[in-house]
Amino acid sequence: MALPTNISQNVQTYNKADLAYLQNINCFVATANTKYKDFQKANPANLGDTFTFDKPPRFSANDGLVVNFEAYEQRVQSLVVDKAKNIGINVSAQQLIFNVEDYMDRFGKSAIEELGAVIESDIAGLCETAPYRFYGNGVSPINSFGQLAQSLAFFRNFGAAKYNTKGYLSDIIIPDIVSSGLNQFVAGDNEKLRNSWELGAFAKCDWYSSNLLPVHTAGTEGINAVTLTVVSTTLNSDGAVTAILFSGTAASDADSVKQYDRFQFQDNVSGQPNLRFLTFIGHKPSANPVQFKATADAASTGASQVSVSIDPPLQAASGKNQNINKQIVAGMQCKVLPSHRVGMIQSGDQFYVAIPPLPDCDPFATSVEQDPETAVSLRMYTGAQFGQNQYGTVHDVIWGKTQVSDNAMAVIFPL
Repeated sequence: MALPTNISQNVQTYNKADLAYLQNINCFVATANTKYKDFQKANPANLGDTFTFDKPPRFSANDGLVVNFEAYEQRVQSLVVDKAKNIGINVSAQQLIFNVEDYMDRFGKSAIEELGAVIESDIAGLCETAPYRFYGNGVSPINSFGQLAQSLAFFRNFGAAKYNTKGYLSDIIIPDIVSSGLNQFVAGDNEKLRNSWELGAFAKCDWYSSNLLPVHTAGTEGINAVTLTVVSTTLNSDGAVTAILFSGTAASDADSVKQYDRFQFQDNVSGQPNLRFLTFIGHKPSANPVQFKATADAASTGASQVSVSIDPPLQAASGKNQNINKQIVAGMQCKVLPSHRVGMIQSGDQFYVAIPPLPDCDPFATSVEQDPETAVSLRMYTGAQFGQNQYGTVHDVIWGKTQVSDNAMAVIFPL
């Protein structure tokens, strides 16, 4: 059924207002890097579309003036558009000729708030899945500016990118942080704080609050604060550790280790050196203890052992991919974090989100709006029920996300 011209025009006008609202109601969508327009704007996208981008290559410096040529190794990371959501609204013809303010008050804001919260929650999941380093032990609260400063010190000491640093905190800890001293969050040099989730800048980092941070449920070893002892390791072809066999678990426990459990090697273990990450650039020992995350669930055996696949691979052998100061050997010990809520610090504009345009829904009146600055897109289309004074109006969106883990660190909040 052909739609009156005024309805087609209204669909476009409403969708512009919806898109503006979607981009600003939550912090992760608003602060992610969405500006790689060659992917976002090339063509209408579909689920499963993939964007691959280069990560900085790694090298190691050689002694003296005799050159040892290294093969160039291209490091890439992919973003897959693998999520889709929609909200359908049943409205009358009279409702579709409301002005934009009335429409947004009655329908648009509620629909986009729900859609935005679902997208935001999914993107916030990168706090749990992407970083392998972390600050906090899941027991002691993070409640002061001093702790924020310390988290940034560890983040930067490792060698993460030092520009465009952003931190995402649980909203329920903000009052404690502010009351720990005079409020030290300030607006940046060229910005005004316009949204409730914008906290301001502190220690050359822009901070944001969220009520949608993911909660990680730990396996038995984390919940019971078990100390695990290294039995043996599995190496890849480069000599990096990709899996560790631990002893000290309960016997035959299906929930021994859960995916994304976070581990830290312990200091001052009798007869063992203290492990430290090397700086990402320069390959020198940093102040950061060696940490990693489990890449999959793992059950313990009847012999009270568990084999944990890990990220990142940990390599002590010299070379461009060396990232720890000592080889991992039997007798070293690890602790696992308990269940916790996860925030994140990230830098270098390597927190990527794609919300590309969808195709028109011909023959329905369709508006596909895309912000020219951020390339974030939203589709809205409407159609009539034959012989009825009713129109179905749909907002829908597809998206994908990724975070370069070397430039990210999880911030751990106790539950």
